[in-house]
Amino acid sequence: MFTVEQRDALRDRLLRLAEEDERVVAGAAVGSLAGDGGDRYSDLDLTFGIADRVLVNDVLNDWTRTLVDELDAVHLVDLERGPTTYRVFLLPHELQCDLSMTPAAQFRPAGPRFRLLFGDIAAGESEVAPPAAAGHLFIPMPAVAVDIFGWGVIYALHARACIERKRVWQAEHYVGAVRDHALSLACVRQGLPAAQARGYDDLSAETLARFESAHVGAAEPAALRAGLAASVLALMREGAEGRLPHADAVAQRLADLC
Repeated sequence: MFTVEQRDALRDRLLRLAEEDERVVAGAAVGSLAGDGGDRYSDLDLTFGIADRVLVNDVLNDWTRTLVDELDAVHLVDLERGPTTYRVFLLPHELQCDLSMTPAAQFRPAGPRFRLLFGDIAAGESEVAPPAAAGHLFIPMPAVAVDIFGWGVIYALHARACIERKRVWQAEHYVGAVRDHALSLACVRQGLPAAQARGYDDLSAETLARFESAHVGAAEPAALRAGLAASVLALMREGAEGRLPHADAVAQRLADLC
C-alpha cells in the first residue's frame, strides 16, 4: 500500500513534468484531493490543458513513456469523455494515477471537484459544468480483453478503499465488479459471449470453481476482504492465462489484496 508521501512525490513529479513541457498551458487537481482533501486511500487525479495546434495524444504518449521508464508505471486503460482523454496508471505500492488532458480551448471544470493549479480556464462557459445526465445502473463492460483486465484492476483498488473507509455497500458493489470482469475475461478466453453475463453459465466447471469464494457473504469487512481476495486472484489468473500485457507486474503489485 502506498504512503501519502509517495503519492505527493508522484504529484510533484507530474507538476514538474508539466512545467518543463511548453505544450502544457494549464493544470488542475481533480477528484477527492481537489475537494475535501481526500484521505490516505485516495488516488492521484490530475488534469492538464494542452496548447492549441498540439495533439493531446502526442503529449499523453510522451508522458506515458516517461512514467513507464522513470517510475515503472503500468498503463491500465484509456477513457474518452468529450474533448478529454483519461489515462489510468498503476504504479508500485498499488498507487493509482488518473491523468487526463484536454485542448486548452475546452479546458474547464467538469464538476465541483476541480482546483486550478496553474494557467487559465477556457472562457465562454460556466466554470462549473451543469449536472450530469442520469447514468447507467450497471457498470458498462468493455469488449477488449486488455480493457476488461484494466478496469477490473481499477475496481479492485476502489473496493479496497471502500472497505477501509467502512463504505460496505459500495465496497460490495466493486467486489462484484472485479468478479464480473474476471468472469468476462474467462468468457473471452473460452470463446463465449462476455456481455451481460450471457456466457457465465457455459464456462467450464474448472473455471467456475475458481469463483466459489468470490461472492460476498455479508456486508462486513472480513467477508468483503475475503470476496475481494478471491475475485482479484481469479482476475489475475485470467490475465495470466490470457497472456495479457503487464499481467505479471500487476499481479505482483496487487499481491496484498489476495
